[in-house]
Amino acid sequence: MKSIKKSNPRVLQLITDLKAKSREQNVGIWRDIAERMEKPARHYAEINLSKINRYSKENETIIVPGKVLGTGNLDHPVTVAALNFSLTAEILIDDAKGKCMTIEQLMKTNPTGKGVRILK
Repeated sequence: MKSIKKSNPRVLQLITDLKAKSREQNVGIWRDIAERMEKPARHYAEINLSKINRYSKENETIIVPGKVLGTGNLDHPVTVAALNFSLTAEILIDDAKGKCMTIEQLMKTNPTGKGVRILK
């Protein structure tokens, strides 16, 4: 097993929790997200709302292993889970009747990861 050189305690805990949930539920999506979070922070996804709008359907759940940025419009409600959100992104998602949540919250509400789409 490779050693992780992360200094952010939240990210370290998240990686540990994701791997544990993956083993517990026997689901690959959490392991996939954990492996993406183990990479250097400069490789984390930075997704604009325009991309979420383009690649999601109404009331779908999207997970972003990184940050959601506020460029673009969102014209349908979606649930977005991410490591971080820009303030603009949060406001625009709320305006579209969508929902912002952390990856940790998504793991609690949807432990099997059913119907979740990863955007990178």
